[in-house]
Amino acid sequence: MRAEFTQHLHRVTAGGAEIRYLRVGHGTSIVLVHTLRTQLEYFAALLEHLDTGRLEVLAIDLPGHGESGAPSVDYTAGYFTDTVAALLDVCEVEDAIVVGESIGGSIALALAARQYKRITQVVAINPYDYGRWGGIRRSSALANVLFTAMLWPAIGPIVAGTETRGILRRVLAGGLHDPAALPAELVERLSRCGALPGHARAFRSLCLHWRSWIDARADYGAIELPVTLVYGDDDWSRPNEREANARAIPGVRTVKLASSGHFSSLEKPGEIAQLINELA
Repeated sequence: MRAEFTQHLHRVTAGGAEIRYLRVGHGTSIVLVHTLRTQLEYFAALLEHLDTGRLEVLAIDLPGHGESGAPSVDYTAGYFTDTVAALLDVCEVEDAIVVGESIGGSIALALAARQYKRITQVVAINPYDYGRWGGIRRSSALANVLFTAMLWPAIGPIVAGTETRGILRRVLAGGLHDPAALPAELVERLSRCGALPGHARAFRSLCLHWRSWIDARADYGAIELPVTLVYGDDDWSRPNEREANARAIPGVRTVKLASSGHFSSLEKPGEIAQLINELA
């Protein structure tokens, strides 16, 4: 992320958590909500493609991610959605396009299903609303073992607290069509922030509440806002799961990103920026 953006980083308490966020630019409000186990720097490449002369971009560190706080709560889909809504209320954001990826995409869809007043459109990229015991287990054989063990009562907290940079890199690479798209500096930052107090516990709680992300799909039929549903062709979701979401969301527009995995903003930032610019 460009050095000049750092002066636009802020902190505020929202939904009982201290939230770090970036707010930069002027114009149509674009809210960026990152994937599971990443943070706002995940969108560094995408930010390079967005015109902050005509767009106001607000990128969030979700609770238990990045440099935001990690309160002792259940990290359900509903909790994350409540917190993002509270942040947008505090920041007095109006008429926003919410662009979310992975759990961020699911949060964006949940806000739309609530008819949340501060948003007008949603771009949901590879929403994380599938997979028994958590879709991240589809990343690789290693991820399947790790994230299954993380759910076990006795050993789970130990597994969550012993993540290494190498393990993190391998799990994230399993969500990419081209693993070379994973910046080493991002892995370094994610590893450092993942060691902050409470973050391992928060991430395990997110994984334990995997069913809440799937259950949230039941509300998609209540969505009345325009939705663009975007999938990388190598996303962890399966074709039948993508088709089910397209059927569930009224009037949805669907887009496929070629040669792209779950972490599409790392591989296709220009194409995602073009989608945003078209909507804005």
